[in-house]
Amino acid sequence: MLFVVKGDRMMKKERIVVKIGSSSLTSPTGEIDYAKMKEHVGALAQLKRLGHEVVLVSSGAVAAGFKQLNYAIRPVTTKGKQAAAAVGQGLLIQTYNELFQNEKLLPPAQLLLTRQDFSHRETYEHIFSTMTELLERGVIPIVNENDTVAVDELTFGDNDMLSALVAGMIHAERLIILTDINGIYSANPRTDPEAEKFETIHTIDEQLLGMADSKGSSVGTGGMTSKLLAARRAQKLGVEVFIGSGVGEDKLVNILKGNGDGTYVLLDENKPMTTKRQWVALHSDAAGELHVDEGAERAIVHRGKSLLPAGITRIVGHFEEGDVVDVYAGGNRIGKGVVQYSEEALREAILRRERLEHTDPMKEVIHRDQWVDRGGIDNDE
Repeated sequence: MLFVVKGDRMMKKERIVVKIGSSSLTSPTGEIDYAKMKEHVGALAQLKRLGHEVVLVSSGAVAAGFKQLNYAIRPVTTKGKQAAAAVGQGLLIQTYNELFQNEKLLPPAQLLLTRQDFSHRETYEHIFSTMTELLERGVIPIVNENDTVAVDELTFGDNDMLSALVAGMIHAERLIILTDINGIYSANPRTDPEAEKFETIHTIDEQLLGMADSKGSSVGTGGMTSKLLAARRAQKLGVEVFIGSGVGEDKLVNILKGNGDGTYVLLDENKPMTTKRQWVALHSDAAGELHVDEGAERAIVHRGKSLLPAGITRIVGHFEEGDVVDVYAGGNRIGKGVVQYSEEALREAILRRERLEHTDPMKEVIHRDQWVDRGGIDNDE
């Protein structure tokens, strides 16, 4: 379903992820701005009263905590940011609890995640199950990166990408990224009076990314580049995106109606990726490689078939049943998937087939439901 731009309509009940950045939650000095948070929660409450399921991805832990630790400015060291987050996260969720109670909403749930949580398949599935259960119970999950323990190589970079991954994981229809600039421009509107605003975007290409301002606010980490990268990822996961600003408790409802002050990133085709395939495509590490012949390539890439042992020409690395492997044809990676054999068992099965010792049909090496071709794999995050 597309956003209806600049036009009112009846709204169907949907699953919506709202991402609010640090600059939209805190004062210029970095402390929690109670009035801003109250307005945001009021807007979320309106969505709930209309019957929508809502997930909030909220920044602000470091920004809320660093003043409490007597830092003059937002800390730049890892230990400083983690200490500020440890203090600030408690302040943040305490304020949200109070504001949700005032709106007669159920207490919110807090989920603090790291990239490592997404990379482990079992943990990833538990996150999905927990969030699904919370939504079915009418609770608004509040998601943030676990800044108190995350280190650079295990972070999402910013909560923009985290919000896109969460929206894809739970199969949301919409992702709303609220920021302090009202949309995507051809140049920085703060410094270039000729900057042109884009009301809608269908394709996020390298030229558009080059126009974006990569610098965020003094209390946040993400700029417009990170928001566009997140929107591109959400698009690939079948989620439409709004990037912009809003004032008042009606702002989220207005955005859903197509009257938001920002840019709508639309879908040309809505082909959401299953949760299993999302994990394979975006979060898994390959344990080995399988090289296949042209026939196998045609079958799995163009005809949507599973990969069978007969098409495999070479096995690289050591893997166990349930691991993820990269698949190559003609020297090019054509995709990746979850194997149903260990490396040792697969070699034995292929050898037995070559010796004509295997008369029964052999099970698939990679089932099509756990396969992602190269078009679904990229490095946006």
